Amino acid sequence: MKDDRDDDRKTRRDGWRAWLSQARFFAEEVYSARYRGAIARARRDEDDLFMLLVFSEMMGVPNPASYYTLELQPLLLERFHDWHKRMGMERSPLDHFRCC
Repeated sequence: MKDDRDDDRKTRRDGWRAWLSQARFFAEEVYSARYRGAIARARRDEDDLFMLLVFSEMMGVPNPASYYTLELQPLLLERFHDWHKRMGMERSPLDHFRCC
C-alpha cells in the first residue's frame, strides 16, 4: 500500500517537472522570438571579426595574435568562401588558396 502511494507521488512529481520544463521552454521562446534576428546579426558580425583575425596575416594585415590563430585556420577553411563573399570580395583574397 505504501509503495503504491510512493509510486503515485513519484509519477505525479515527474509529470509536474516535465510540465514545468515545457512551460519554461515556451516562456523563453516567446521572450526571445523578437530578438532572434538581432542576435543572429550580432553573432554573424562577431564571426566575421573572428574570421578576419584568423586570416588577416595571410591578407597582409599585421595580426599580433597570429601565433594563436594559426592553428584555427584549417577548422575555418570550410566557412571561408561564405565569409569573403559576405565581405564583398568576389574572389578569394588569398593567392595560394582558391575556393571559387
